[in-house]
Amino acid sequence: MDIDAFGADFAYTVDGGAENEIEYENFNAAKAVFKINGVSVHPGDAKNRMINAALLACEIASMLPSAETPAHTEKREGFYHLTDISGDVEHAEIAYIVRDHDQSLYESKIKTLRLIEKTINERYAPGTVVLTVTEQYKNMIEKIRPHMHIVETAKRCISEQGLTPLEIPVRGGTDGAQLSFRGLPCPNLGMGGYAYHGPLEHVTAEGMDTVVQILCGIVKLYAET
Repeated sequence: MDIDAFGADFAYTVDGGAENEIEYENFNAAKAVFKINGVSVHPGDAKNRMINAALLACEIASMLPSAETPAHTEKREGFYHLTDISGDVEHAEIAYIVRDHDQSLYESKIKTLRLIEKTINERYAPGTVVLTVTEQYKNMIEKIRPHMHIVETAKRCISEQGLTPLEIPVRGGTDGAQLSFRGLPCPNLGMGGYAYHGPLEHVTAEGMDTVVQILCGIVKLYAET
C-alpha cells in the first residue's frame, strides 16, 4: 500500500469480530526456527557417537514452559506456539511463532530461545543447532497511543448504534499494526464476524449493516471537525 498516495493522517481496518469491537493492541510477534544437525551412524555402533536430530527437536520442545502455549493462555498472556516439526536422525527442524503483548516479556521469550540454542550446542557440539528469529510485527498501541481520538471517535459511533464498545487486545496481528508502524495510525474495527478460523466461521448481514452505519458515523464526525 502506498501510504503517501493514500494521503490520510489516520485510518481504520475493518477486519475484527463482533460489530461493537475496536482493537488497538496486538501481539509483538516473531517466527523462530531451529535447524538441527545430527550425526547418523549405524544404531548398533552408536554409543557416544550418534546425535539424533529428531530426538533433539523433542528435547528443545521440552525445554520450553509447558503452560506458555496457545492452549493455556488468554487475554494479554503470551506464548510459544509450535507450528511445525519434522526430521530424521541426521537433520530436523522445529518452528515456533512467539507472541506477547508486553515488549519486555516478548524480548524475554526470544532470549529463552537463544539460551536453548546455546545450551544444546554446549551439550552436544558447536553448530548442532542454528536458531533463526524473524520479527513479524509489533504491538500497535505504541503508535495509536499518541492519537487516541481515533479510538474515542469509533467508540462514540459504536455507542450511537445502541452498542457497548468492546475494547479487545488482539491475540494475533492486524494489517493495521503494519500500517501503524509505517506511519498511518490504524486501529481495527469489528465486521460482524464470529468463530474465525474454524468450520463455523461466519459473518452476519445484520452485523455488516451496523458496521456500515458505524463507519458512516465516523466519516460524518471527522467531516464536521
